[in-house]
Parts: sequence; structure tokens; C-alpha cells
Amino acid sequence: MTLLSKLKEKADDPQFQHEWRLIKNANKVRLSALIKKVTGVQTDPRHLFDVQIKRIHEYKRQLLNLLHIVHRYLTIKKASDEEKKNIVPRVILFAGKAAPGYLMAKRHIKLINNVADVINNDASVNTLLKVVFVRNYSVSMAGVIIPAADINQQISTAGTEASGTSNMKFSLNGGLIIGTLDGANVEIAEAVGQENMFIFGLRTEQIDATRALVREGKLKLDPRLQEVFKVIQGGVFGPSEIFQPILDTLLTNDHYLLTADFPLYLEAQAVVDETWKNEQLWTKKSILNTAGTAKFSSDRSILEYAENIWDLKPCPVTQSLKRLY
Repeated sequence: MTLLSKLKEKADDPQFQHEWRLIKNANKVRLSALIKKVTGVQTDPRHLFDVQIKRIHEYKRQLLNLLHIVHRYLTIKKASDEEKKNIVPRVILFAGKAAPGYLMAKRHIKLINNVADVINNDASVNTLLKVVFVRNYSVSMAGVIIPAADINQQISTAGTEASGTSNMKFSLNGGLIIGTLDGANVEIAEAVGQENMFIFGLRTEQIDATRALVREGKLKLDPRLQEVFKVIQGGVFGPSEIFQPILDTLLTNDHYLLTADFPLYLEAQAVVDETWKNEQLWTKKSILNTAGTAKFSSDRSILEYAENIWDLKPCPVTQSLKRLY
């Protein structure tokens, strides 16, 4: 995989960029077919494919993504026809599973699906925004989703993710990360360049002090988030009593600091939109992500263990051994 680093030399080559986009588009066409088959939702491969696939858990903050989606929906609803011309069309995809007894995570899944139903059936917005939750997420499904992602969400609260490997897989496939400096995002930023990611949010050293502000009621809600809460409470996405426990948690014990990171997240999403409009720049960042992920190889890891810990010497594989395999 170290050979991938040679792709850096091609990052600005117009012809290579064109071929890169053709491959990405073919993968998006394949994913669109899967989405249609599994959910019945028709998606456009020309749109920005925004993906969050991982275990459903409060610290991984699928809810932060969803709150942004509702804000985006409301923004499109209020936009004039002229303003809509400047809005980047997105397909936002969720997949993942929750532990059987994890009630709050189940509420999140329910809200995601209800929001998706409303948006996908609203003709005034569904040419600019589609939301899908792909059920029964599996490794084989990941093999279709990951190569098709333009951007992937790695947005856990700083200091909560031990590592994470899906972000490595996305970067290897030329997907850009929007995320916090948490887990393997830190190492990926070092490898691919933070300028080729969309980093936002509180840093680990700020978490405790911000949680103290939340407990003391000193953290004011962003007005845009207040609007999102009101829409959910108003029953736009289904009976509010189902989702009120989600909002109560954010309002009284926001341990994972979604309310604090929400405005910073919106700022990062705005940068994503502006970058997407520059096709050459986006493609360059995509290529550099793939080129920079050579270090995230099991071959490299095992070699370092062999040299630095196990003190093992390489054993050349003879032709007779090759025949055995």
C-alpha cells in the first residue's frame, strides 16, 4: 500500500482527476441502485453523497447529523427559487445497528426514518435533499457504500472514540471526512493533511469545562437549534411524545455536547458545500486522502511489530511454499 503515496503526483492532473471522478460516479450509480432496491428512494449520483455508517450510539452523534438535516430542510423550505440554485444537493445516508436494549438509540433510529419520510415526500425540497436509512447494515453492504461516499461523518464527541477504522476505509476510497479531532481522525489528519478534511468542534481539553457550563445552565442554545427543537416538538416528524425524551436529554444533560458543537458543525458543513462547488479542488482533496492512507495498512503494522517488538526477521517465500497456497 505504500505505493499509494505516488498518487500525490497526480493530484493536480486534469486527466487523472477526470478518470478519478468517473470511477467515483460509477460507485455512486451502484449505490443508488442499492438504495432504490432496499428503501425505494430514488437518488441522483450527481449529488453530494454524505454518509454516516457506524454503530448507533449517543457518543457517535448520529443525532447531531440529524439535527443538521432538519436545519437544512427548514433552510431549503424558506429559500426562494433563486436561492435554491446555490444550494448543494445532497443524499445523506445512515446505516448501522443499535444494541437491542438501547432505547435512546432506537428513538434516534425512529426519528431518522421519520425525518427521511417527510423530506423524501416533500416535492419542494426533495430535488435538493434526500435522506435514507439503509437497514440491515453488513460488511457486504459497506463494500458498496464506502467507495461511493463523497464525504463521511466521523463526529463523535472529542475524547470518546478509542480509534475507529471506518474513517480509514473511507479515506482510502477517496472520501473526505467531516469530523472532530477524535480517535483515528487525529492520525488521519497527520497523514492526509488537516486541510484535506473538515475538522470542527470542541477539542478534548475543552470538554470538561464545557460540560460544567451545561450542568450550570450557562450554555445558550443556538437560535437555529431552537427552531429545530420547535419543529420536532410541533409534530412535523411524528408524535412529539416519542421524541421528547431525546430533546429532554439535550436540554437537561447534554453529556455528549451536541448543543455546544452544533453551530461549529454548521460552519463546517457550509465549508463542505463551498468546497464541493469547486470540482477540481474537491477531486484533489479526494486523491490526497487516498494517497495519504498508505500507513493504515495491516502490512505496515505487522512489519513494525516484527521489527520493534517481536524481533523477527523476514523469511523469503520460496516457490515450493507458494504452490502450497
